[in-house]
Amino acid sequence: MLETDLRRLRDPVSKRVFDRLVAALLLVFFAPFLILVAAALLVTEGRPIFFGHTRVGRGGHPFRCLKFRTMVPDAEARLQHLLASDPVARREWDETHKLSADPRVSCIGHFLRRTSLDELPQLFNVLRGEMSLVGPRPIVEDESVHYGQRFADYLSVRPGLTGVWQVSGRSTTTYAQRVEIDVAYVRNRSFRGDLWVLCRTVRVVLVREGAI
Repeated sequence: MLETDLRRLRDPVSKRVFDRLVAALLLVFFAPFLILVAAALLVTEGRPIFFGHTRVGRGGHPFRCLKFRTMVPDAEARLQHLLASDPVARREWDETHKLSADPRVSCIGHFLRRTSLDELPQLFNVLRGEMSLVGPRPIVEDESVHYGQRFADYLSVRPGLTGVWQVSGRSTTTYAQRVEIDVAYVRNRSFRGDLWVLCRTVRVVLVREGAI
């Protein structure tokens, strides 16, 4: 058991080199899109352009997961009002930490989320070694209760910019299914599997499959 746990904790140098090299190339390729989105946000929504939310990283270390800002300035107040007044939304939030009809998302934010452009800044997280290109979905600390004893599997790797969950239905899966997908990825991960996820991600983004 100990040998298995130590093997899971090892982060192959080849994966880190691949992650950083591809992230750097993608940042160069997407630079015009990054500049265009930043300018559009500045003109339509004002500052801040980026939003950094604290997520749980490898080994339990917290990090700021970067995204383009997609929410209105009073997002937290709107969320609390909705959760206090709408039992259906409260139940959905407790089960998935997501809302199918989220009042916090701005007009341009809906577009950025549908196209996944809001997640492009996470390439900087990959360069900094906080995330991998492929891995479990980065979660907040409160979500760890959904993993139970299998939370150790999540902590043994870096969360991913994309992952098996993102190409397996995304919002159409339950949280329990998401946990199973994350744990299965960690226990069976391989370089070939990562390449498959990356290729599959391109298709999912292009057809907006499972996005909300």
